[in-house]
Amino acid sequence: MITTKTDKDLKPVLMENIKKGLKTPYYTISDNNQLIFVVSAGKNGAEFNKIVGYFSNFAGMQIYQALYGQGIIIMQRNESDGEAKEFKVVTLNPGKQALVPAGWGMCIVNTGVNLLVVIRTSFLDEKDTDQQPVLDKKGFAYFVVEKKGEISFEQNPTYRVHPQITIE
Repeated sequence: MITTKTDKDLKPVLMENIKKGLKTPYYTISDNNQLIFVVSAGKNGAEFNKIVGYFSNFAGMQIYQALYGQGIIIMQRNESDGEAKEFKVVTLNPGKQALVPAGWGMCIVNTGVNLLVVIRTSFLDEKDTDQQPVLDKKGFAYFVVEKKGEISFEQNPTYRVHPQITIE
């Protein structure tokens, strides 16, 4: 099944209240316990295009593998009060895998010039994913933006705590 996400789906987690973002920021394709994310290249305001993201209630590790394009996957672990405790960034290139531990949140960000295609090969049922903490905080602890031609991170003001960024 193919699901199209629109600019209206992404707007609640964007850094800026932009008038016009990417009309179709991403698609998901689900089949046989696998999920493929197809994330468009470009920006929504100053921010690189991304998926909404979610936190996992799944007891196991999630496995994501980049199939095409380049980008990053951001991962965040929260305290019980919803404040960020840890924040990790993993670069995605074709063939590279990212492992997201149980209880962590994740978001795929396209920092390249082509589509970014990522497959999640670990089985997650809809009941295992929770977008509400991401929506409540208007995204993750940091927004991914471009500054002077480089990938940069802007603090999300809805968080009191902004943990050090670990890059893997």
